[in-house]
Amino acid sequence: MIRKLKSGAYRLYSKKADPRTGRRRNLGTFDTREAAEKHEREVQFFKRHQQPAISMFLFCSRPSATG
Repeated sequence: MIRKLKSGAYRLYSKKADPRTGRRRNLGTFDTREAAEKHEREVQFFKRHQQPAISMFLFCSRPSATG
């Protein structure tokens, strides 16, 4: 969710509010709406393209083929 601040900047907030506080998380403040939208796309990309930690551990700890 992008909101325009009184200063003229744009702030990106999380879509879900924290159940304990009822507030949304600040995901960054940007000078232009286009920059905020670009960052929102980047956040969505990485939310869906993260590999589970266990598979990264297994991938990184393989013995080398050359011995």
